[in-house]
Amino acid sequence: MAQKAEHIIRIALIGPESTAKSTLSEALANHYNTVWVNEHSRAYLDKISRDYTLDDILAIAKQQLQTENELLKKANNLLFADTELIISKVWCEDVFQTCPPWISENILPYKYDLYLLTYPDLEWQEDPLRENPHRRPFFYDWYERELKNIGAEYAIIKGSGDERFRHSLEAVENFLQKAKK
Repeated sequence: MAQKAEHIIRIALIGPESTAKSTLSEALANHYNTVWVNEHSRAYLDKISRDYTLDDILAIAKQQLQTENELLKKANNLLFADTELIISKVWCEDVFQTCPPWISENILPYKYDLYLLTYPDLEWQEDPLRENPHRRPFFYDWYERELKNIGAEYAIIKGSGDERFRHSLEAVENFLQKAKK
């Protein structure tokens, strides 16, 4: 396992598809003048010309963490991650009814300081790689259970557009204020 930079606060966005995780990750990183880790599954899946496998999800998860570890060196106090291992775990368990041990075993060692759990209150945006337009509440509940299971600090993010960004920013600021105490 790669070493994480202990002085960098790591914040992950987690939630169902089409809930603005990428948009918020980038906007928050820009606001705090730092870096964000883009979701690797999209680029990976675009390159393969077949259905994805359990091994593909594992490869994506490992690549995601490798990129995050590289970007930690460039982070300015905070790092935002567009996805993380809980999403990989749920993806595996939902599609394949199993999860590679490497993913499950690395959730706690890579636990984030704060998770922003994006609520599925936005209109579905069609995309060839998205699979679950009608199951977003189901996945939202699953992600929240996983966060509770690991004792994660998290905030629920609702609203649209500027309101959603403002709620995200408030959650980060509240966390940072608590961290200073």
